[in-house]
Amino acid sequence: RLSLKQLEKMRCLRKRSAVPFLGLLVLCLLFMNLYMEDGHVLEGDKQLLSETATHPLSPERSLHTSQPVSNFSAARNISYHYLAGTPLPRKRYLTIGLSSVKRKKGNYLLETIKSIFEQSSYEELKEIAVVVQLADFDSAWCAGMAQDISQKFAHHIIAGRLLVIHVPEEHYPVLEGLKRNYNDPAERVKFRSKQNVDYAFLLNFCANLSDYYVMLEDDVRCSRNFLTAVKKVITSREGSYWVTLEFSKLGYIGKLYHSHDLPRLAHFLLMFYQEMPCDWLLIHFRGLLAQKEVIRFKPSLFQHMGYYSSYKGAENKLKDDDFEEESFDIPDNPPANLHTNMNVFENYEASKAYSSGDEYFWGKAPATGDFYGVVFEKPIKISKIKVVTGTEDRQNDILHHGALEVGEKVVGSKKGRQCSTYLRLGEFRNGKFEVTDVEHKVLFDVSCMRIVVTKSQKEWLIIRSISIWTSQS
Repeated sequence: RLSLKQLEKMRCLRKRSAVPFLGLLVLCLLFMNLYMEDGHVLEGDKQLLSETATHPLSPERSLHTSQPVSNFSAARNISYHYLAGTPLPRKRYLTIGLSSVKRKKGNYLLETIKSIFEQSSYEELKEIAVVVQLADFDSAWCAGMAQDISQKFAHHIIAGRLLVIHVPEEHYPVLEGLKRNYNDPAERVKFRSKQNVDYAFLLNFCANLSDYYVMLEDDVRCSRNFLTAVKKVITSREGSYWVTLEFSKLGYIGKLYHSHDLPRLAHFLLMFYQEMPCDWLLIHFRGLLAQKEVIRFKPSLFQHMGYYSSYKGAENKLKDDDFEEESFDIPDNPPANLHTNMNVFENYEASKAYSSGDEYFWGKAPATGDFYGVVFEKPIKISKIKVVTGTEDRQNDILHHGALEVGEKVVGSKKGRQCSTYLRLGEFRNGKFEVTDVEHKVLFDVSCMRIVVTKSQKEWLIIRSISIWTSQS
């Protein structure tokens, strides 16, 4: 009996000592998870993680998930294979989607992924997710490419910001014997039709991963801090309706959507997959959702870098001449009401000068005392103002004689609001105006800004852009 009691005591001691040990182990694991999520992986761990992430993939080892997607009039489940990474642990601000197939000449996918991550700051990386769809039917190529991605970007996969997926061929609709619209050869029709389906599957997968979604092609390089620029543009459009914002004028590069529109866009591409190329379908989709005009921003944030096309390896030298690789200082342009007493030409109304898009205000020959007014929704502190008039093809439609003023104390009705007092900041020179350190020159919070014509001119006036940078202090 005595020995049994001693044994019981020993068991209790072991249990008691095991509890703090297990607690300590759980805490260590939690700290390791947080450490890796924040992007700090010890060099010794990097090797182990890389070896784990690059283990050869096979259909038996890949994770599967099924998501419903509408295909024509019937709903069906699509099986997505995870070739690298696992379902994202939390919702992000922006998902970046890439779809890639095997090319006959050249491959730029790894460089594109590298550019996305290298051109993003540590803070920006926390807000993005990158989903790469390997859409080729050659499973050996997909496995090899997934392994290359896993080796090169293991840390981003483990941090939960990079996923590689694949949809098996059996989920695709018919790709043979399709209509030869535009007299395209059958092979070309098959290529562009499959591309539409590839994008539809990718859009459907990404629908719930973030607030916004941007599509890139697999041969693109990015501008530095592109996410910060995108966020500023989205903020500047707050309160206005849009379906697609464009950050490149080329193909299916840099097209931004609300994530809640992705299921409809996926359905649309599937319904008309054999009718026309995807960039044409996107124009129709935007129009059907009542955005008639293109909303494109300059400088472009994404540049096409591929020399060989994914279709037959043909040469593709297209470049976006509005692209700027280094980060650019995009204005804030806080919400405001815009008005003018000038005679507006057609639909070139006042609001178009304040937009960061590729549009402008155009008024008929202004007279002395005519003005263009900006009334902010709330008083702001301004650090910098820049106004550009005229365009490259209408270089004489500038403001030849004018000044810029800022004001305080808004008075008047909703339609005729203006400030009771104004302070002149300077004159236009060669159709341009720019001033910095405004917060040190103006002692009040600015409620209004106006451009005043100081001498009549026979030329019409184009206000190409009004850019305002706010100050936090």
